[in-house]
Amino acid sequence: MKAYTVKQLARLSGVSVRTLHHYDEIGLLKPAFVGENRYRYYGRDELLRLQDILFHRELGVPLQEIARALDDGGRDRVSVLQEQREQLRDRVQRSRQLIRTIDRTIAELKGEKKMVDRDLYKGFAPEKQAEYEDWLVERYGPSMREQIEHSKETLATMSDANRQAQLEALEPIETGLAKAMAAGTTPDDPTIDPLIDRHRQWVAAMWGRECSLPAYRGLADLYDSHADFRQRFERIASGFADWLTSAMRAYVDRHHA
Repeated sequence: MKAYTVKQLARLSGVSVRTLHHYDEIGLLKPAFVGENRYRYYGRDELLRLQDILFHRELGVPLQEIARALDDGGRDRVSVLQEQREQLRDRVQRSRQLIRTIDRTIAELKGEKKMVDRDLYKGFAPEKQAEYEDWLVERYGPSMREQIEHSKETLATMSDANRQAQLEALEPIETGLAKAMAAGTTPDDPTIDPLIDRHRQWVAAMWGRECSLPAYRGLADLYDSHADFRQRFERIASGFADWLTSAMRAYVDRHHA
């Protein structure tokens, strides 16, 4: 049986050594065995399990749910892969439609061909915002709907310049957190509290209201549960989606009275 060390598996899969160690620590992906040299070694079964994990991650499934799914004794992996293939196929089709919309828009801007008005918005998913809102209302009750509407009103009254300034203010916060992760800081390390404080304050400014500790934990759950958010954070740094949401929850636990 061919066996891979952590570093070899990291190179093969594109998953960082840090992430593989984390998966081992939480029991999501254990090595096949540990050698006398104390190196972790991974065989074919572990490679297939890692592929399974990455398919779930690509589709935005939180780590806790991935662990439950993978350890389900009645699970038929072929059926699961077929379902994942359908989800990815739908995503590819939507991406292709967005590319066509971009190409048509470029052609119009260059004076080559006029777009039909209804084609301006093909490929977009306006239901995504409604999906996020419904998730929050279902989790936190009907009063959340009023808070969502208030946040929308706050954004609507912002000038374009103010809105852009707020978005630009987020970049150094996220960059600082990503650098802390890269330096080996664990998500529960209180030394990152100043950065998390700034992140929570930024959220409050965007919402136009206080970001309470329960609301901040709820935001972490939302970030963790939806593919759009996870993909955005993973573009900042590999593993950042899990690290950030863990840091947000740890912050709430430390400061909750």
